Amino acid sequence: MPFIVFEGIDGCGKSTQIERLSGELRSLGISFILTREPGGTPLAEEIRRLLLKTQGEPPVPKTELLLYEAGRAQHVDTVINPALKDKKWVISDRFDSSTIAFQAAGRKLKPRDILNLNKYATSGLVPDLTILLDITTEESSRRMGKRANSTGVARDRFEVEKRDFYERVRKSYLQQAKKNSKRWLVIDGTLDVKKVSGLILAAFKRKKWLR
Repeated sequence: MPFIVFEGIDGCGKSTQIERLSGELRSLGISFILTREPGGTPLAEEIRRLLLKTQGEPPVPKTELLLYEAGRAQHVDTVINPALKDKKWVISDRFDSSTIAFQAAGRKLKPRDILNLNKYATSGLVPDLTILLDITTEESSRRMGKRANSTGVARDRFEVEKRDFYERVRKSYLQQAKKNSKRWLVIDGTLDVKKVSGLILAAFKRKKWLR
């Protein structure tokens, strides 16, 4: 069964597309699970809280990286691999490519260290398809501001990062996609929501996951 990951900078539309895809799969009677990183298990959700909170002592970049990898190891072993073994589709909001983008490019940690830790935490598990919803940092900032104003929810520790941080993150995502084009699908995140959903389903059909 396919393991599908949605990636992109904040505000790119991942949540919307995951929700739409979920509805489509349900209508087709396909068994699947939805999950996310950081998080996906009770323990990993506690790690998520530590990573995203804006109060108290912030983790230094190396600590941040190790927390992400600890949560990922728990996530893969207790949620993702068991679901795949059960013949269920797995759809995750972020996975290891986020760590390359945010911690290697964004935090400027050594890519080699991150690649090694990713491989260790995932036991070599690789997504069958990573869907990158690409938007500019300007569009991200506009959307995040609008969301904060409409929901009243304060921005988390990553959402308050400066634009040059997100420029590096976005560039990393595009580089990863170019390097692994057979396993990545890059979509303009500013397209109409229905258009984006259609492009995703078309890709699944090309891979013969859907008829």
